[in-house]
Amino acid sequence: MNNDVLLEVQNLKKYFPVKGVKGPGVQAVENVSLFIKKGETLGIVGESGCGKTTLGRTILRLYEPTAGRIIYNGKVIFDGGESIPKLDKESGEPIVDKNGAPVMTTSKKIAVDMKPYRRKMQIIFQDPSASLDPRMTVGEIVGEAIDIHNLASSKAQRDEMIKGLLNEVGLNSEHANRFPHEFSGGQQQRVGIARALAVKPEFIVCDEPISALDVSIQSQIVNMLEDMQNELGLTYMFIAHDLSVVRHISNRIGVMYLGSLVELGESYELNRNPIHPYTKTLLSAVPVPDPQVSRARQRIVLEGDIPSPMNPPTGCRFHTRCPYAKEICREQTPVFKEYEKDHWAACHLLEGN
Repeated sequence: MNNDVLLEVQNLKKYFPVKGVKGPGVQAVENVSLFIKKGETLGIVGESGCGKTTLGRTILRLYEPTAGRIIYNGKVIFDGGESIPKLDKESGEPIVDKNGAPVMTTSKKIAVDMKPYRRKMQIIFQDPSASLDPRMTVGEIVGEAIDIHNLASSKAQRDEMIKGLLNEVGLNSEHANRFPHEFSGGQQQRVGIARALAVKPEFIVCDEPISALDVSIQSQIVNMLEDMQNELGLTYMFIAHDLSVVRHISNRIGVMYLGSLVELGESYELNRNPIHPYTKTLLSAVPVPDPQVSRARQRIVLEGDIPSPMNPPTGCRFHTRCPYAKEICREQTPVFKEYEKDHWAACHLLEGN
């Protein structure tokens, strides 16, 4: 694996069994493969229910993966023992046979103790009011991780660390004695960010950290996240619905549909030149502040409902709503691969079929 890559997932799956129902249950994440470089922000977008939050939590192993592989800074922290492409030891690239097909190997099942990695990998939850214990003061909430990981040698040092964290996210030191319900939504989210920073992490999953906030507060939180990234060298996975915000904060963007990653590319390149039909649909729905440009744009409207993740369609999961679907889309699952430099997608139409 490239030394610049902090996190890599390969063929990651997360299924939720349903009591009394045969089969795998809810297929929330299906064969997702991606990597995140050190110091960058990877944005993840898609419709509600597409598996964005589940992907983030599964990567952190807050949800135990069903299958696949998670590699953090060169160390395998989960391996489901699945059949995976064999990698070249020097380049880290998949080995292919004479026909161009990947050579497969069976990996050893691994699930390491995550406590040491909890200091390195953190999450900012979507709903700050639901993720903060209403019976604990802000000081107790932020200091809990400090206590668990024994980061302070004395109570005085612990209190000083909490005050420093609150100041870092724009709160006052006296806020440590208040309870979550005494704060606004934006302030509660700042508490959640301070809690994530308490253990000095390297990687943070930002799970829609601004969706529950007013627009004016959203910009403050986004700017603060960017400033902290520059100061502390953080790496983000930024999950959101607002494509304009994701384009602003992200170096690369991944697009999910019904649990699968359908396109991944550099932020502005993906917005300028989307190659997957679903990505084109999402971008056509983004409002443009110029009335003339807005009137000239063609809005792509999808027909039908999103299929159930308990019974996803065969082949390409998007084919039931894709206006360009062909017979091969219904029969075969497209391969997620690189079509242009650093621009990946999974679509039969790009193969000329």
